Amino acid sequence: MTGRALKAALRRMPEFRPGHVWLIGAGPGDPGLLTLHALAGIEQADVLVHDALVSPCILDLARPDARLVFAGKRGGRPSAKQADIAAQLVTLARQGNRVVRLKGGDPYVFGRTGEEVLALAEHGIPFRVIPGITSGLASLTAALIPATQRGVNHAIVLATGHAGGDAETPTIDWTALARLGQPIVLYMAVSRLAAIVGELLAGGLSAETPAAVIAEATTPCQRVLVSTLARLPEELAREGLVSPAIVVVGEIVAMRSRLLALLPELAEAAPWQHAV
Repeated sequence: MTGRALKAALRRMPEFRPGHVWLIGAGPGDPGLLTLHALAGIEQADVLVHDALVSPCILDLARPDARLVFAGKRGGRPSAKQADIAAQLVTLARQGNRVVRLKGGDPYVFGRTGEEVLALAEHGIPFRVIPGITSGLASLTAALIPATQRGVNHAIVLATGHAGGDAETPTIDWTALARLGQPIVLYMAVSRLAAIVGELLAGGLSAETPAAVIAEATTPCQRVLVSTLARLPEELAREGLVSPAIVVVGEIVAMRSRLLALLPELAEAAPWQHAV
């Protein structure tokens, strides 16, 4: 798309009015993967309330005079309470601001956007939800792993590893997911990976099931670790990969090795395709 065509497309974007809230998916990290609607909203916002996983280069797209408000949630660290975030969105909108609630990936995939739009609706605040590329699927693509492959899988499971057994994060039946025989893509699973792997093995998955971790996908710091299910936690700890990271378990992971065996240069084909 030329610069002229891009400007023309942006002129046709929906109007962002004062007192409205746009809940925007920022994608996996690379600003080139933003939608045009997302870019238009970020450029017009008076205030951006953003998560911890939003890439700094995406925040740099905001107006110089825009206010940036951090509302990140990180496991095991002091984090903003969800009710406080929703109340802040209501307050900022009532002050006449054009408010962007900026989330990594897609806002409706493990982003708690449902809770926030309910709060906005209850207070009569107009809102719009802008989809984003969910990090789970984008990470696979960036690591040369297809989400679906003919003859390999007919479904794919997206699950959060941050399941604590309380009302907000009910316990997942990992053994039941293991019995599905379909690839499993895990968000926010690094800190609990050993326990999750143990339950998947107990559920019947083979210890030799291909598995991978994709850290900081689509950014210049991307790293990919390919292993087997049983060995993945130990190798993850040894390599030092940390969040943000996506874990994928299943036969689709094998496609990466097959492609790199045929075309080794693919590992260096883009600045965010680096293997460990």
